[in-house]
Amino acid sequence: MNCTLCQTPLATKIDVEYYICPTCNAYLKDKELYYNQEKEKSHYECHNNDVNDIGYQNFTAPVTNVILDLCTPDMLGLDYGCGKGPVITKQLHDKGYKVDLYDPYFYPDTAYLTKEYDYIFSCEVFEHFYNPKAELDKLSNILKRDGLLIIKTHLYTNQVDFKNWYYRKDKTHVFIYTFDTFKYIAEQFNFEIVTLTEKLVVLKKN
Repeated sequence: MNCTLCQTPLATKIDVEYYICPTCNAYLKDKELYYNQEKEKSHYECHNNDVNDIGYQNFTAPVTNVILDLCTPDMLGLDYGCGKGPVITKQLHDKGYKVDLYDPYFYPDTAYLTKEYDYIFSCEVFEHFYNPKAELDKLSNILKRDGLLIIKTHLYTNQVDFKNWYYRKDKTHVFIYTFDTFKYIAEQFNFEIVTLTEKLVVLKKN
């Protein structure tokens, strides 16, 4: 198996399910353990993503707040991998923002590929990418120069034992990032790092 981000051949496993990439320092689930589309969609349908749920709104608030701080209603945004309950988009629409939706299972319209966006956000999506390189190439191509890519995912640090880490236990989390992974992404995909924290990443396209 090769790394699905940097194509480095993978040889070292951190546990029975995950490889660690020596180049981009990502943690990758063995491809033999990937869900098929039917099983993956069934898993996502079980998510209780009610756009009116206060707890869910608070969970996604870091992304919403970044957009409200750095973007304006006249800009065009894309909620990439929005799921069945696009709570961030609902809150932005309520404030007059223009946001398109895309999700391969719940909002599969690919018209977004013909547009250019001022900002793209993905909340708890990047860890599900079977091919993060292809996804990043695609998102970069439809993001305007100086546009923002806003990502909520949980970066792994060595403060927690990986094998027992809650985020690794989700069967659909196939690609887990570290701080070094996003530094690699910024360099390889021509992004400037605006924010890089354990649970929120903001990149600006150069």
